[in-house]
Amino acid sequence: MSEAAATVQEEEKQERSARLRDDIVTTMLAIVAALLIGAVLIAFSYERSLDSLSYVFSYPQDFFRHSGDAIWTSYEAMVKGSVGSISALSETLERAAPLICAGLGVALAFRAGLFNIGAQGQMIVAALAAGYVGWTWDLPVGLHLLVSIGAAVVVGGCYGGFVGALKARTGAHEVITTIMLNYIALLGILAFALLHPAFQRPGQTEPLSDRVADSAAYPVIGDLHLGILVALLAAALTWWILDRSTLGFQLKAVGSNPEAARTAGMSVPMAYTSAMVLAGVFSGLAATMLVNGDRFAISSTLFGTIGFDAITVALLGRGKPLGTVLAGLLFGALQVGGRAMEATSVGTSPDLAQVLQALIVLFVAAPALIAALTRRRRREPPPAFAAPSTQEEAA
Repeated sequence: MSEAAATVQEEEKQERSARLRDDIVTTMLAIVAALLIGAVLIAFSYERSLDSLSYVFSYPQDFFRHSGDAIWTSYEAMVKGSVGSISALSETLERAAPLICAGLGVALAFRAGLFNIGAQGQMIVAALAAGYVGWTWDLPVGLHLLVSIGAAVVVGGCYGGFVGALKARTGAHEVITTIMLNYIALLGILAFALLHPAFQRPGQTEPLSDRVADSAAYPVIGDLHLGILVALLAAALTWWILDRSTLGFQLKAVGSNPEAARTAGMSVPMAYTSAMVLAGVFSGLAATMLVNGDRFAISSTLFGTIGFDAITVALLGRGKPLGTVLAGLLFGALQVGGRAMEATSVGTSPDLAQVLQALIVLFVAAPALIAALTRRRRREPPPAFAAPSTQEEAA
């Protein structure tokens, strides 16, 4: 390698390191800013703080004392409720597992230039497949779990791949098709399945399924099922796909510039289809965290907003596997800790956790706002989910 090429490579390495530092600092500042705004909301939602406002100009110390107590009590309860004990930490990890897996699917599609809003629908059809195998098939321990997981990822992959195929063959926008398929999964497939004898729990008139058999459940150690380990392995697999495989290079090239990728001999339709198949696979894996991990019965309310929260997790993680894992853990902690805040004497609404999530994502998505608030000089990064430049790939 010539001296000039080595110099360019070193400069690009330093540039990537600087961007990484900027991303970390921006994310940490976003979290701090969200917590500060959350503290203001706590102070003005606490009854005793509001009462002291009537005489705040005479005795301002009462307002600040009550507000400080409310903020400290609420945030202390959030921390203790999410990571303050083994059982709390286990609940946080279990809550984070489906967020991580679904977030990985969203992040992977982002790298290919696709916006996968269909994680919710992909999770629903995958959960039905995993559950059906889990409570109707009679297989040995271990094999039963693997077959149930396999059914989930295959069905989820097919449901996601259908979107990719429509995009590749007809140009149908994935945002529209995934939204429609979400409603088809929720109001059509799930509603019909839960009224069918094959899915409805015996003796139950409500639309509620049975639970999977013991042989189809994730192994449990203490209070924690091992689905979280599967989620971490999925993150490692996603990293390998994106950064070490030919497919990952093609996905990022197509996501960066489809026309240039096509000129280079890459199949853009195949890249779109492959990205959405993989997105559906990881969403299907997320469904097994609920059905085979927590062993919840399938109902119309089981999935909540996990599929949509996965979008914010991927955004906060900047479309990278490690970032998605950390974002999933943070959101899991916020959701679990939010319930703990409500049980305190302050009675802070658990909805504050959702407000904090929204604020964090807002500040991360608008780094210029953080830079303005903190008066930091910020290096202009590339788009969050864009593929690296050709020079970075060569380096």
